[in-house]
Amino acid sequence: MPMESDVRIGLRLKAARERSGLTQQQLADALGVRHRQTIASIESGDRRLSAPELIRSTQVLDVDLDYFTDPFRLVGEGQFSFRTSTDVENEALDRFERRAGKWIAMYRELSQEQGHPTRWLGYKLDLSPDSSFEDAQAAGEAAVEAWNLGCHPAERLRSVMEDRLHVLVLYIDAPTGISGAASRVPGLNCALVNRQESEGRQNFDLAHELFHLLTWDALPPARATAVDRRRRGKRWRIEKLAENFAAALLMPSATMDRAWNSGSRAADVHDRLNTIADAMRVSAQACKWRLFNLDLLSKSDLDGIEDRRLSRNGNVRCGDREPSLFSEPFVERLSVALDSGRLSVKRATGLLGVSVTQLAEVLGAYGHEAYFDA
Repeated sequence: MPMESDVRIGLRLKAARERSGLTQQQLADALGVRHRQTIASIESGDRRLSAPELIRSTQVLDVDLDYFTDPFRLVGEGQFSFRTSTDVENEALDRFERRAGKWIAMYRELSQEQGHPTRWLGYKLDLSPDSSFEDAQAAGEAAVEAWNLGCHPAERLRSVMEDRLHVLVLYIDAPTGISGAASRVPGLNCALVNRQESEGRQNFDLAHELFHLLTWDALPPARATAVDRRRRGKRWRIEKLAENFAAALLMPSATMDRAWNSGSRAADVHDRLNTIADAMRVSAQACKWRLFNLDLLSKSDLDGIEDRRLSRNGNVRCGDREPSLFSEPFVERLSVALDSGRLSVKRATGLLGVSVTQLAEVLGAYGHEAYFDA
């Protein structure tokens, strides 16, 4: 059975070779090995790259030695799907992917070292490219029951994802134009949520990224999807399935029916929508469309709604409190590594992209004392 380090080096060798535009035979010739199959065996982790071959590879592929040996990197093994605005360029996604890759790789490595091996999702959605939007909604409703999320699923969704589904959830300060992302690497699934968004947007993004993690093989998501642009085609349809799943997961039909019909019909429709949305911890806009899809709002009702009055769920000021940076499991691994000397403060700040003062604040937010001068 291949060793994990050999598999990692093999994946990184393949990534560097493909980035350089070399075939396996060309790389074999450059490294002085006889057959293309030798490179194929190295890339699959079945054959170890010898020390001289490793050094030669850094020269041929123009990478440093850490490229192959640093466990706190994701190279050639991570898959990302971003939710963006239309003006985000690929270069910005590449930079953010490298940053996020360090966080995910660090968590995975430290978890294994500390006796908390990461695991794949054991739960998959029974959906396919032929599934209807109604199928996706039914899957969302079924998930509420299966995971005992109750009448207000947003309250427990994060903890269920972390504790039951073993998803690494990270609340981060994303670059402008990126609202969230799903990431899948060997042995670990991750959801990245922009904590600067409103609470309702965060919850919807969390449910949306969960859909992609639960359907990645059957419905592979695009690397980037612009949330403010609608197109036809396969990619658009996968995103619509994700939206229908997220809406049903966060706003179960029985709860929405009770909430809508228990309110006074004489009350202003905007006030009713904003009140229900606050209770469900979603945006009033998402609440509006969910009620319409459940036939609780008519087309004439919809036409009479002023979207500006649903902004921030009718609140003059946005009172949402930002979640603490990263997450409790993530910071727990980090704290143990710092206390044991596995990570230096300098290395930790470099991996997280924060200052020493910010590192102390991150630790303190989750109840860990910083044993260094901030």
